[in-house]
Amino acid sequence: MSKAYHFHQGSSPLLISMPHVGTEIPADIAAGMHAVADVKADTDWHLPLLYNMAQQLGASVLSANYSRYVIDLNRSTDDTNLYPGQDTTGLFPIDTFTKQPLYLDGMQPGKEQMQQRIAQYWQPYHLQLQQELERIRQQHGMVILWDAHSIASRLPRFFEGKLPDLNFGTAEGRSCDAGLQQDLAQVLKSPEAAAYGHVFNGRFKGGHITRHYGRPEQQVHAVQLEMSQCIYMDETAPFAYRPDLAERLQPLLGKLLQACLDWAGTPRQQQQQPVG
Repeated sequence: MSKAYHFHQGSSPLLISMPHVGTEIPADIAAGMHAVADVKADTDWHLPLLYNMAQQLGASVLSANYSRYVIDLNRSTDDTNLYPGQDTTGLFPIDTFTKQPLYLDGMQPGKEQMQQRIAQYWQPYHLQLQQELERIRQQHGMVILWDAHSIASRLPRFFEGKLPDLNFGTAEGRSCDAGLQQDLAQVLKSPEAAAYGHVFNGRFKGGHITRHYGRPEQQVHAVQLEMSQCIYMDETAPFAYRPDLAERLQPLLGKLLQACLDWAGTPRQQQQQPVG
């Protein structure tokens, strides 16, 4: 069995979490699933490649290895609905974003299997996340958690029409200092951002990771960015990365991450010394 996550430790106060980039599904779980699960359409595709400036900025990066179809790392273990009254997928998804069943009849996980998945996949990711947040906070006096996501730009199940290009979530301002959100908003007035629409706390206000770990009063500041996939990749299988699109977007992503570090008061020369 592969490790539940991949982790790179950096040197700056920035930690980037990618809980939905995983594509692995263990054979025993896959055996009880429909073929649609193999497509993994609901993956946050290519984010490690898109955020290729992260290590240069000295950021720590934590990314999942297993598919959200196994367990959703951005949900709480009590499976609380993040958006009461709205359709959403849970801790153990039983269908795709387009409502295609994931499991063969009678093969949905039972309570024992659910607990096993929590222990094998959810807990290791969150333990590493907690440990790195605390390490960074101890070293720098604060930490900025950037929860990186992407999603298809049109999903009638979850929202009407086309989603804005950049969807920032700060739990209605509760997960980070207001000054950090203001600095990010200022970057979105730059020339690099002119081609992209954005919203703060629109349809996506931040998932469990942003809401649970964002504690500005404890100097833990969390921001979620949910991007429309159409701005950097093909949205139909095989979900190809589009360098022509990505290369236009990456300067803006770098500028947003740099704004986080500038807000934290991190000397720029320090950001060029990532630790392996």
